[in-house]
Amino acid sequence: LFALSAAAVSRSMDALERDVWALPGHLLRGLLPLLTVFHLERAEDAARRAGLSTQPIWRKLWDDVMKTRPPNSESITCWRKKFLETFFSNVLHGVLDVSSDWRLNDRHFSPLLHSSPHVSQLTLCNMLQGAVELTAKHNHKVLENLAVSLRILKFQHLLSCDQSIRRSLVLLLHRLIHHGSVSQVSMYSWPVPDTVLLVLILSMSAGFWRSGNALSYHGSTCGLCREEDKAQSQESAQEGAEGGCNAEGEGSGGENQKSAPEEAHAHMNSVLSGPRNAACEETSSEVPCDHTSIPGGSSPRSNSEQLSCRPIPRKTGRRLKPAVGRKRRCLRRSRGRYADPEDLYDFVFTVAREDNSGLLDKTRTTEGQNTENWTSSSPESPCTGHAGCKKRGGPAGIFSLKAAHRFRSVSTLELFSIPLTGETCRTLSNLLSSWVSLENLVLSYNGLDANISCILSGLRALSRHPECRLRVLRVSDIFSHMPCMELVRCVLSSLPQLHTLSVSFDLKNQLEGNRPEGNPSCSEAEIPESCLEVLEIRFPREPLHTAFLLPVLKASKSLQQLSLDSATLPCPQELGLLLEVLKEYTPDLKKLSFHDVNLAEHQKEVLLLLQDPGLQEITFSFCRLFESSTGEFLSKIINTAKRNSSLKSLKLPGNRLGNHRLVALADIFSEDSSSSLCQLDVSSNCIKPDGLLEFTKKLEGHIQQRGGQIPFTHLRLFQNWLDQDAEMAQEALRRLKAVCSVVNDSWDSSQAFADYISVM
Repeated sequence: LFALSAAAVSRSMDALERDVWALPGHLLRGLLPLLTVFHLERAEDAARRAGLSTQPIWRKLWDDVMKTRPPNSESITCWRKKFLETFFSNVLHGVLDVSSDWRLNDRHFSPLLHSSPHVSQLTLCNMLQGAVELTAKHNHKVLENLAVSLRILKFQHLLSCDQSIRRSLVLLLHRLIHHGSVSQVSMYSWPVPDTVLLVLILSMSAGFWRSGNALSYHGSTCGLCREEDKAQSQESAQEGAEGGCNAEGEGSGGENQKSAPEEAHAHMNSVLSGPRNAACEETSSEVPCDHTSIPGGSSPRSNSEQLSCRPIPRKTGRRLKPAVGRKRRCLRRSRGRYADPEDLYDFVFTVAREDNSGLLDKTRTTEGQNTENWTSSSPESPCTGHAGCKKRGGPAGIFSLKAAHRFRSVSTLELFSIPLTGETCRTLSNLLSSWVSLENLVLSYNGLDANISCILSGLRALSRHPECRLRVLRVSDIFSHMPCMELVRCVLSSLPQLHTLSVSFDLKNQLEGNRPEGNPSCSEAEIPESCLEVLEIRFPREPLHTAFLLPVLKASKSLQQLSLDSATLPCPQELGLLLEVLKEYTPDLKKLSFHDVNLAEHQKEVLLLLQDPGLQEITFSFCRLFESSTGEFLSKIINTAKRNSSLKSLKLPGNRLGNHRLVALADIFSEDSSSSLCQLDVSSNCIKPDGLLEFTKKLEGHIQQRGGQIPFTHLRLFQNWLDQDAEMAQEALRRLKAVCSVVNDSWDSSQAFADYISVM
């Protein structure tokens, strides 16, 4: 084999593969670089048994084939998975020719089929060509592999597409979400979203869809759904026969079986059915609205359960037979409905015409408990007919679930840079109201403005559900519809079960009086004791009033991480007051971060924070710490850090440290120091190569004095002036990397300065 050319090795491997895997390790080590991707993949077990790693070979494959440096390459733990996952995406989108490298050109190697088991995240772009390819008949096995391996599905830069492409998308989502393992759906950069396509993705991510002839796979209905239907029919027939023995006590089994899908459909229809019951929709100028809670719902399950689907039965006052009340995989499908392909997407944009005025405000559960299901006439709804929730003509985006079924749904939804209209917000709000499997929701730059109240209405309905799993909420946008602290209080009063809340806005809304009419002020909302552990607030240059933050901190006794960004301090005493409140009400606080907050005149408070024995990570990012300070302040910072044995991470990016202050910081690790500091971030601090080299030499001296051991392990150096003397910078970095892990970049300081001048 070693005498053969690399291309001939592949042909010889077909006959000798079993014997090759039995080679001694030293021979196998020389053979591995000569294998194609197909045989290298099959050699993994043999290499592992021989104590060999294939990681360097996969890394070289990446460099030779991809010819790019992957982002965050330092954090990549498995180059095999990274290569095959990226390879799959590039082949799918037609940007990689497998004939370009002999290692890819193997007659046994099917690019999509053999790489698909390694794909955990996939991005579909533009006209969704990837969805069409994956649902093609010849890629059936590829899709089956993805249903097991894929966890994250992303959509980016989508464009409007025709109905045949959307049908392919329906098949893809149904297989990967409803009968697969996808747990996260993310959408990015869609400046003018197609409402039908957007709502289609959202609704299927939430687990809503209908089957029947319209949901077909190469001419037949979904095989998994057919199998479930068959199993359910057999179970229903068996239980119906058993129920005949108890007909006098509980009614006939046939009647109960018939009523089950009707009741489930009626209950689902009460959530998104139409103008009279649509959430966040004004039925009159004086009547507020809210959501109808849906008992049950879909939730993420283990791999052994990933193909199961659950119905959402409507709870009624009378006792139901087990055939009706039990949890089943899927509701019975309506075979005859929507057979015409032209009707496939009526689900998305038609408004149900049924009169829902007969819906009960209260239904009695089968256990005898009362569950309040608020309809559009509920007087206690927080969502009134304000600008963000008022119906503005047209039913686009509001759809009926009368013919829908509830399947498995995702646990994470992310929407980045996708404008959401009032209609789309109402649809999303309706979906959120019963999305009990949802654990993480990210809404970033969606132009919500007043529609944020509509979204909160849906989340408020969701929080009342006993199976609600929502733990992370992140909202960011350009304009804030209400002051940040008011929004924070409103969210926490509605969702006390949140563990992470992030609120971020760039600018204040110029219309300060633009509030939802008829709602009590969120600033007056009472906050129950919450489970909040992480709170991040980015103020649009708003003043930070501790009095407004106080109720939040009082209710968040489990808070471990607090980040305050772009806030202004209205008076010199404000920061000191904040520290007192934090000390009293947040005993578990471990991480505190200030970004773009002017702390130049708050040296005393900065030193108090560095002394805090409870804090393990402190960040002063672009806080102008040394703008009006003297060398004495720097000495106090160093001495305080030396005495604090609990502080593990100190981040000081953007504070104009310069060379001399960086060199002085090395004394934190001197022989008389009791510091446990592991991580230091000095990014964007005007550090030059000579200063970095001097810092390195001083650090080496302290290490020698302490017997070769210090706790320092990580140094971040992004965006410093190291390009001014490349040779000296490389020398400093080489010596530093012998001491700790260094993360830096190839930043062009001259160009950055020119850019800064150009926008002044």
